Amino acid sequence: MCGIAGTFSLGKPLEEPDRGLVRDMTDMLRHRGPSSQRILSDERGVLGGARLKITDLSDAAQLPMAGENGAVWLTYNGAVTNFRALAGEFGLEGKRPLRTRSDAEVVLRLYEELGDAFLSRLSGQFAFCLYDRRRARALIVRDFYGLRPVFYLVHGGKIHFASEIKALLEVQGWNRRLDNEALWHFFSLAYMPGRRTPFAEIRELPAGHFLEVDLRAGSFLEKPYYTLRYEPDETLTEETAAAGLRRRLLGAVERSLAVDVPAGLTLSGGVDTSALLALAKELGLSSRLHTFSIVMGERSFDESRYQRLMVDFARPIHHEIRVAPSDVLDCLFSTIAHLDEPSGDGAAAPSFLLARSARNYVPVLLSGEGGDEIFNAYETHRACRARQLYRRAAPAWARRALRALAARLPVSCSKLSFDFVAKRFTEGSELGVPEAHLFWRHVLSEEVKERLLTFAPPEKPTAALFREFYDALPYPDEIDRISQLDLWYYFVDDLMVKNDRSIMAHSVETRFPYMERDVVEFAAGIPNRLRLKGLSGRYIQKRALRGLMPPAILRRSNMGLEMPHSLWFFGEFRDLAERYFSRSHVERSGLLRHEAVSGLWQEHLARRRDNGRPLWCILNFLIWFDLFIYEGNYKQFLQREP
Repeated sequence: MCGIAGTFSLGKPLEEPDRGLVRDMTDMLRHRGPSSQRILSDERGVLGGARLKITDLSDAAQLPMAGENGAVWLTYNGAVTNFRALAGEFGLEGKRPLRTRSDAEVVLRLYEELGDAFLSRLSGQFAFCLYDRRRARALIVRDFYGLRPVFYLVHGGKIHFASEIKALLEVQGWNRRLDNEALWHFFSLAYMPGRRTPFAEIRELPAGHFLEVDLRAGSFLEKPYYTLRYEPDETLTEETAAAGLRRRLLGAVERSLAVDVPAGLTLSGGVDTSALLALAKELGLSSRLHTFSIVMGERSFDESRYQRLMVDFARPIHHEIRVAPSDVLDCLFSTIAHLDEPSGDGAAAPSFLLARSARNYVPVLLSGEGGDEIFNAYETHRACRARQLYRRAAPAWARRALRALAARLPVSCSKLSFDFVAKRFTEGSELGVPEAHLFWRHVLSEEVKERLLTFAPPEKPTAALFREFYDALPYPDEIDRISQLDLWYYFVDDLMVKNDRSIMAHSVETRFPYMERDVVEFAAGIPNRLRLKGLSGRYIQKRALRGLMPPAILRRSNMGLEMPHSLWFFGEFRDLAERYFSRSHVERSGLLRHEAVSGLWQEHLARRRDNGRPLWCILNFLIWFDLFIYEGNYKQFLQREP
């Protein structure tokens, strides 16, 4: 994987300070591309690239890359995994010999051959900028499913873009006011939704969009070029759907492992990562694959039994990373500095630790992210279907009684404890479908946020984001709608932030076989009664994997990587929490009320309510605020290689 950065003029010609700025921006991305950094520039544009060598390790594949006669330039981050097939399909080698074996050159050549239409032919994960100097235009592109990030800032008659927010912080003179609406939503979602970032002036390009920059007119416009459609093929039987899915998954794993460097896999022991290892075994590739597993000490969070079962089955080169509270505390500030934005994802720090270990062995890791979304494995998806049955079977008075009983259950801090599930389900079932989907996952309610935050709420509450997206979808079925809603928000804005920034901090690239385009589109065409059969999630995925992996793995319920911060707040996290939850730390942000933070903290310590997630979000926000705003010392905590 690599890092990209650049500046385009929307008016006056660029000068040497602009080239110096892009050098500084590119240098801030050195962890993404430690192999080499390079700049290409003219009077209209400057492109920077920090390269991590994965495919074609030669200097000929240096980035940014210039095309024939230097007419088109490309700076590139990612992996177009079907580049070999596309090069053959369009006869690129026969028309003019390829200079490299890299996917970047194929992307550049396809643009020269097909223009913008080539975008519809790609598969994989990518964010890149094509600068067509003849036509005085640039295309800044993000992949279909938001696997790779790109941010942009308009200031001083120029448009700046980069793979990470921290590179844009090198631009001087713009108004660094915070985006209060993004922060409002963060305290419900534990992530920043959509185009929003912590900074009001910086925007994230959405998945499946490109930013077209007209350098003659000095204008730019975001345009969509891809939209996923859930269009069930009712002719598919269980047998044909499973066979088609197995074939595509094997192809996705094979393409993802077609690299010129050693490769690895994050092995949680869940169905998704175990399936990738089993598919690699079927392809005869597992014995040279490195696997990396997080091992937690807390019993309800520990998956080591299943991890070792898969290791014994597939015989990869295995590595365990044991994560204790002290390990998280040691890396927490560095993790937040690399994320660039507040995050309540409890897997970010463990992922950071896993990548720190993995970098000693591999620069590429396969990830199981995406499997939960496309195969409806989440508890909230099952809850959506259960809600339909529950509301039909139980009259309103009975549901009120069940809510009252659930509210009196004693508090447990175990993962997905019975009291947590019962309280969330019985309350959320009274809401509309997208509102319930948010409620089952939410961190803080609108009422609690009004007590916590010092600024006025936005015009639309957080649930309105989900409602508007849900209502705009043309599908009649609730499951298909929330599946796409999760891909648009939770997958892109939470999971991909964690996977990209916390792992790329250590110069390790992640690849996502479940998010290969042919896999996603085929899964979206499988009727959801086969993806979610009754209340059994990932039904067709498990059917496709029969015979490839141990039955004990296929029988597993969903779990997901998380850490027991609720419990650790009682022990090792307590000193750090009390320091940051003090009046001086809370009030210097100007955004949170100390009385509200203290109330959540005391309620948790007294075990009257499990406030682990809200407190983790507040702690992460306050640390982020110190690093990026109050102290401004985030650079001290970045992983910097010579």
